[in-house]
Amino acid sequence: MVKIIGLNGSLRANSYSAVALQHAAQRVTALGAEFELLDIRELNLPFCNGDRQDYPDYPDVARLRNAFKQADGCILATPEYHGGVSGLLKNALDLMSFEHLEGKVAGLISVLGGRDNSNALNDLRLIMRWVHAWVIPEQIAIGQVWQAFTDDGKIGDAKLAQRFDGFAQSLVSNTARLQPSA
Repeated sequence: MVKIIGLNGSLRANSYSAVALQHAAQRVTALGAEFELLDIRELNLPFCNGDRQDYPDYPDVARLRNAFKQADGCILATPEYHGGVSGLLKNALDLMSFEHLEGKVAGLISVLGGRDNSNALNDLRLIMRWVHAWVIPEQIAIGQVWQAFTDDGKIGDAKLAQRFDGFAQSLVSNTARLQPSA
């Protein structure tokens, strides 16, 4: 069984990134994967300063690092801010190193208020490639996100639901293939 960790890159109370991540989580668990959500809104993380490696005053750094180290793959969900990945998610990734991210299979999700594009997803691809992670080709960019979900949080478009299905299938099957421990 593969173990997938999910990380939402938004502090927003009613985060569309979190909603999208939950949809992905439901699908990967339906395929038999174990899923753990790390809600960044509940973590007390410092700004990465490049100086200290262990951040003893921030036990959530160790929690973040350990969760990723023990996972076979991950889902990173981010709002797109000013054409890129959220600073919050980038900071969380900067608090980790190759030891925590190398060899992980990653699925990427972005949500945008405007038209969908791949800027934040491209940023995440570069970051994850730099730390020697494997990013699946399927990705989800949800433009005009306020229209994507119904009031009760369900996906309102059949094509988007199919993209989530394909995304989850690719993440689980590629993680199983690329992770000898899975």
